[in-house]
Amino acid sequence: MTDSPGESERYKQGLKTRRSVLGDAHVDGALQRETSFDRPFQQFITEGAWGTLWSRPGWTKRERSIVTIALLAAQGHYEEVAMHIRATARTGATKEDICEALMHVAVYAGVPAANHAFKIAKAVYAEMEGSTTAGGGKDEKRTA
Repeated sequence: MTDSPGESERYKQGLKTRRSVLGDAHVDGALQRETSFDRPFQQFITEGAWGTLWSRPGWTKRERSIVTIALLAAQGHYEEVAMHIRATARTGATKEDICEALMHVAVYAGVPAANHAFKIAKAVYAEMEGSTTAGGGKDEKRTA
């Protein structure tokens, strides 16, 4: 799907917001993989999730990012957790923000969900930082 003049204003806003959160490369890739089969779904999420919800006033992208990651982790949508952890580079949510959100997941949605989400977050942060360890930081002590 392209940003053609025939697209709705909500779609155009959604595409702009989606790009600002997920990045051009991610959005371009999703649009290139789009087929006539999933085109209605892609339009729906671009207009609904990105053009309506993520574009609403009141919360910052940072706040939306934190809540989104917690909800995705609580529901076990780990591929989406990884995608939204990567997006924190553009939303302003910090590692500390995400740690706190995942602590809430542990209490309100279960330790196994949070445990797996922490594992994913560590790997994604390490990838983002160019690290070869899943810990993602020099302050982490290794034990035998």
